[in-house]
Amino acid sequence: MSAETAETAGPTEPPADSADAASRRREQHGWYFYDFACSVYSTSVLTVFIGPYLTSIAKAAADADGFVHPLGVPVRAGSLFAYAVSVSVVVAVIVMPIAGAAADRTGRKKPLLAAAAYTGAAATTAMFFLDGHRYLLGAFLLIVANAAISVSMVLYNAYLPQIAGPEERDAVSSRGWAFGYTSGAFVLILNLVLYTGHDSFGLSESDSVRICLASAGLWWGAFTLVPLRRLRDRQVSTGGEGAVGSGWRQLLATLRDMRRHPLTLSFLLAYLVYNDGVQTVISQASVYGSEELGLDQTTLITAVLLVQVLAVAGALGMGRLARVYGAKHTILGSLVVWTLILVAGYFLPAGAPVFFYVLASAIGLVLGGSQALSRSLFSHLVPRGKEAEYFSAYEMSDRGLSWLGPLVFGLAYQLTGSYRDAIISLVIFFVVGSVLLARVPVRRAVAAAGNPVPERI
Repeated sequence: MSAETAETAGPTEPPADSADAASRRREQHGWYFYDFACSVYSTSVLTVFIGPYLTSIAKAAADADGFVHPLGVPVRAGSLFAYAVSVSVVVAVIVMPIAGAAADRTGRKKPLLAAAAYTGAAATTAMFFLDGHRYLLGAFLLIVANAAISVSMVLYNAYLPQIAGPEERDAVSSRGWAFGYTSGAFVLILNLVLYTGHDSFGLSESDSVRICLASAGLWWGAFTLVPLRRLRDRQVSTGGEGAVGSGWRQLLATLRDMRRHPLTLSFLLAYLVYNDGVQTVISQASVYGSEELGLDQTTLITAVLLVQVLAVAGALGMGRLARVYGAKHTILGSLVVWTLILVAGYFLPAGAPVFFYVLASAIGLVLGGSQALSRSLFSHLVPRGKEAEYFSAYEMSDRGLSWLGPLVFGLAYQLTGSYRDAIISLVIFFVVGSVLLARVPVRRAVAAAGNPVPERI
């Protein structure tokens, strides 16, 4: 977006004398509900069911040496899920710049949000048809759904500076995550009832998993209607080339523009590194628990449910800590905990669910807060009028460039055959990310972006 366009777009934070408080609260509540809608995919599908289920389908289709051959490429069946996640974020990298450019140039975030959300919801619902040896179908649907949720989050996150002032963004962002973890916990309870009682419902274990996968897509689609009704788009003055045709050129222009804000770029680099570790732990935890620790699906569902319940308290609690210590210091503290979690995970004994629950509790307490505060902190570093394009770059750090962690995890297992070696390799992401974040002077970064500096940040 050009400087002229940014100026004509006007302020993104509605001043107190021009924004009706009730209207803003209505938008904020609608905004929370997209987390409520799509977090069920992240929880039930990506974290709990699709990893072990897709791995079991791939193993059933594998040759005598334990390899499947998608497109003629030999892949160890246990690595297929991690590789599919990596491919999905490459697809997201291609699409996200186009979505971000279109949103900024047209101001029409809602139609784009709807398209991305319902593409992902449809792919997730179609996972009902995964059975037998259909590992290629499973990998394809996972790639589509994971890319779609990444694109939708670009547009969703770009609303934050428009619906919340600087002093309330930590709280609003944390509430959004809390809504998401609440829905994830509720649906996981239903999943647990269905999965553990599948015999009494006249279902096979495979049938119950496929219903859980498909129901997440239906939930995602149904509750997306709430933000689509309550959020409103702001008019912007457009000019230049069409947004879709210039998506990649817009990304390059955004990166060039970020050179004028090197401190914002420094934060993005730190976030890219430590969040790659977070996303990999989330996506690979169930595979680690089932394949390395020998835990059954009921234990995994219960552990993730525990994560969801504690993540609500963790997101809200870390939001309060940020008001006292600042978002940066609170995030740094959470990264120390993440590092300790991975070290403890490496030494977890197999077949010991109690220790796995303890680790899940620790993850829950830091998961939501570290993500929510990272989002709200970045919102302070975005120049006005460039929310969608900057959040496109942020989302590429959040999801679109989080391919290295799953790739490292998958390669470590492919080379060593040990998930313990794979899990401990992720420590480097948190250590390096912490060092990079500690070096960012966030108050100067906010001022350099032309935004008011909150009392605590």
